[in-house]
Amino acid sequence: MKIHHATAVRLRCGALAVAVSLLATGCGASSGEQAADGDVTIRFAWWGNDYLNAQTEKVIAAFEEENPGIAIKAEPGDWGGYWDKLATQTAANDAPDVIQMDQKYIAEYGGRGALMDLSAQGGIDLSKQTPESLASGQYDDAQYGVSTGQNAYVIMANTKVFEDAGVPLPDDKAWTWADFKETAAKISSSAGDGTYGAAYGSNEADLIIWLRQHGHDLYTDNGELGFDEATAASFWERLKEQRDTKASPSASIATEDSGAGLEESLFGTNRVGMAWWWTNQLGSLETTTGSSLTMLRAPSLDGQATDNGMYFKPTMFWSASSRSKHPEEAATFINYLSNSPAAGAILMTDRGVPSNPEIVEAITPKLQPADTTVVSFLADITPDMADAPPVPPVGAGSVQNVIKRFTDEVLYDRLTPQAAAQAFMKEVDSMVATAR
Repeated sequence: MKIHHATAVRLRCGALAVAVSLLATGCGASSGEQAADGDVTIRFAWWGNDYLNAQTEKVIAAFEEENPGIAIKAEPGDWGGYWDKLATQTAANDAPDVIQMDQKYIAEYGGRGALMDLSAQGGIDLSKQTPESLASGQYDDAQYGVSTGQNAYVIMANTKVFEDAGVPLPDDKAWTWADFKETAAKISSSAGDGTYGAAYGSNEADLIIWLRQHGHDLYTDNGELGFDEATAASFWERLKEQRDTKASPSASIATEDSGAGLEESLFGTNRVGMAWWWTNQLGSLETTTGSSLTMLRAPSLDGQATDNGMYFKPTMFWSASSRSKHPEEAATFINYLSNSPAAGAILMTDRGVPSNPEIVEAITPKLQPADTTVVSFLADITPDMADAPPVPPVGAGSVQNVIKRFTDEVLYDRLTPQAAAQAFMKEVDSMVATAR
């Protein structure tokens, strides 16, 4: 059964609230096991596809070989059910010892006392991580996550679609949003029926980049909304213009496409010239499309790359349950995942370009061509990147779903961009306020 996003938010927040009560009283079960022979077993949960699962199992085996006194119980999952399961486990005081965490939930779990302050664990060498990556996993002066690696949100341009339409690739160091829409509209008109210039960018990162180009942020440092209604409305006005100029598909086609898997999607089948993706997805996207893809910086309002609002985002984090019965062993495993050259050689860049520069240097000669391209691209755009936005506050875990819902409302002409902005701000403000 698919849980409606609003219900899911209430379930997660309610489960976490119960978890706080359990943590305060010390009741309930605790994670981790003590084997009869003295070995310690810790549980490790993550989300991923079949490829990532196999890779993770491999790194677990390598860790266990180096640390014979610690066994890892694998608990893989998929994104769709991962967070509901974790909320339920946390409420029952049965969270895994080591948890793959996303930035939108760092405050959600850390702020409610469900995550361990990793800076207080001597078994993790945080000095090897970049200051920026460490800051991205901090909340209320505690280190609730260690970044698995960094990413940037970019436009993936399918060179085959561009070539078939006879449209040149844009200069991403100088293009504007007007250039983006014009380029996309040309592809749509030249490529024929069923092929479109650009997909809609309608998730949290899209909105953050747009807001930052206007001098705002999605949230302030103290967890308040950091933008005004007019700027939010302009975001949906731009997406509506993409529809009206046929730079992007109709609302009904976009809805159908959003429910398709990558292999069946418009982009995956070479029917979209430009779409928003994270840099670590380049390799899998090229494999699926069978085409050469070029990563492009975000367009800006003034054609200056330094003003495009882009930022480095941690792909995900390694976190630990505050109720783990084996905090030292959990810290040892996180330290291995973050700082071991052997782990780096297995994990490579599939969870982002490692935040430990020593690991990046060690694995670079072994990278596949797509991964080498990503490392080079991230280095190339570094001078133009802005500081990372504030960590999302408690209660903001499902804001991405809200953005997508209001995008649909605008594209189907059920709400004006102005009405969508007003309702969006009211809903998100309520979500965050209720969770405080």
